[in-house]
Amino acid sequence: MKSAWIILSALVIGMLLGLGIADFWPSAAKITLPIIEPIGTLWLNALKMTIVPLVVALLITGITAAADAARAGKLAAISVFLFVVAISFSGIMSLILTPLLLNSFPLSASVADALRHGLGGQSAAAASPSFADFLLALVPTNPIAAAADTSILPLIVFTTAFAFAITRLAPNQRETLSGFFRAVGDAMLIVIHWVLALAPIGVFALGYALAIKAGAAAFGGLIHYVLIISAIGLCCVIAAFALAIFVGRVSPKLFFRAIAPTLAVAISTQSSLASLPAMLSAAKDIGVSERKADIALPLSVALFRFTSTAMNLAVVVYVAWLFGIDLSIWTMAAGLAVAIAAALSAVSLPGSISFVTSIAPIATSMGVPVAPLGLLVAVETFPDIFRTLGNVVADVAVAKIASDYVDDGGEDPAAVI
Repeated sequence: MKSAWIILSALVIGMLLGLGIADFWPSAAKITLPIIEPIGTLWLNALKMTIVPLVVALLITGITAAADAARAGKLAAISVFLFVVAISFSGIMSLILTPLLLNSFPLSASVADALRHGLGGQSAAAASPSFADFLLALVPTNPIAAAADTSILPLIVFTTAFAFAITRLAPNQRETLSGFFRAVGDAMLIVIHWVLALAPIGVFALGYALAIKAGAAAFGGLIHYVLIISAIGLCCVIAAFALAIFVGRVSPKLFFRAIAPTLAVAISTQSSLASLPAMLSAAKDIGVSERKADIALPLSVALFRFTSTAMNLAVVVYVAWLFGIDLSIWTMAAGLAVAIAAALSAVSLPGSISFVTSIAPIATSMGVPVAPLGLLVAVETFPDIFRTLGNVVADVAVAKIASDYVDDGGEDPAAVI
């Protein structure tokens, strides 16, 4: 949280400085913009260079980890199945609700134009793919070329098939390949930590350039973005409560009372992992046995990101709407597929890292500019509260639903199936 607030502060300082110089010393603004803006672009490029290797490594390790978990017992297998169903549902919900919110509460034309100009100008919308184009794009003829061209969807299709093939290997071979990609992912995370250590400088430069090019309207645009994405996050929280009450068949009064301490921890820490002890207590309060909770909830924290697909897709849809890019149903289907894969592969990553590594592949697969993410990560502090709230509520709800399918007096949840 401390680093997130530092990054946000750098954005605000950069924008205020840019506004001040643009208003009181215009000639200095013209001179400094070509010098400072490339610093932000360079930082953004450093983030983007890690995306392809990190997505491949994390997707492979995520799928192999989920497969290993599913082998661990009936409870784990049911939990993994529910994870996939839940994140698919949240993604579809976002693709429906986000355009409705944007049409109901649009930015003024002047603010939208200013923000778009500040974030890189108008992008030409690509032609909407047909169903045949969508199908043909799924399978790459050359996965190496797909990676080089940043063709994310075919790359993810190949990587997913490769990861499932790894799960069918002999144990020693499976561990060798899984260990290799785990090491690749860990190395790339170290690189990203180095890059993010420079985030205050990069975000300051991007904020300074945005303020000079867009003026005070940039603040209004960013506030509008935060409100829209936070609204989708709030919808995820409500959906997670509904999941517990209607599918998990928990009394609303009992569930609210049990989950309240967890919500307090989630708001204060913005971390599902830090909320795990409170989640374990909440699960037991709503009738999940200690043995089942001790299996289902740590698995949820490791693999389940209920809000990820919804809020990540909302970010991409917002940028597409801002830049006037029409999203066909097949483009959204491609984005949903990538969002699901990204959610499963974002294993226990800090918010600032998962924001870039999860959303950039979705944006690329949908033909939406990636550059705005360098600035939007700075205001992720506020929507991230709803991400954490939705995740912890859904974790407890799914633990209850999964545990109902396993008989406490019968099969041991940890018995191998």
